[in-house]
Amino acid sequence: QLQLVESGGGLVQPGGSLTLSCEGSGFGFDYYVIGWFRQAPGKEREGVACMSRSGGDINYADSVKGRFTISRDDAKKTVYLQMNNLRAEDTGIYYCAARRRTTVQARCNLQSNFPSWGQGTQVTVSS
Repeated sequence: QLQLVESGGGLVQPGGSLTLSCEGSGFGFDYYVIGWFRQAPGKEREGVACMSRSGGDINYADSVKGRFTISRDDAKKTVYLQMNNLRAEDTGIYYCAARRRTTVQARCNLQSNFPSWGQGTQVTVSS
């Protein structure tokens, strides 16, 4: 099973930017659909963005469309989440998760079951 480690979180002012990284270890990183999720204090975890194996299918939560960009570099076994124009409501713990898919064309769905999870990285947006 894929092991995932997130990094890149921190404290940023509203309107600022951060880039999160999710590095995988283990065989076959390119066989996995990768998703980013977040959980704010007192709230349920929500899906933020996901990307298919090929990168051909990308989905974002409405709340981050136009501000966040997900990308992947399979050679580095890493998925990124570029976050721009951050808002206070983006504060939370950000997790990456992986779902193995045998078909390259398989689409990503933030409602799917993702069996592998990282430990999370804290993002705080505050002045």
